[in-house]
Amino acid sequence: MGQLGLGRQFGRLAPQLDGAFRADGVFAHDRLRFVDFVDDVEELLEDVAWQESGDKEAVDGFEEYMLRHYSG
Repeated sequence: MGQLGLGRQFGRLAPQLDGAFRADGVFAHDRLRFVDFVDDVEELLEDVAWQESGDKEAVDGFEEYMLRHYSG
């Protein structure tokens, strides 16, 4: 996020993502469905994009990309 200039937003976003991953970094499928997680992250990114640039469409395609590449 720092490379995108969004580092100051990370402190606000990190607690909202807490619990989605185990201590070893593996996604916690037993706690949360992956599709729900991706949808929530896209909403968070839209909020950040709106606050930073006034353009929440900047993250369009995120959910589709993630589900296509990582949902198996």
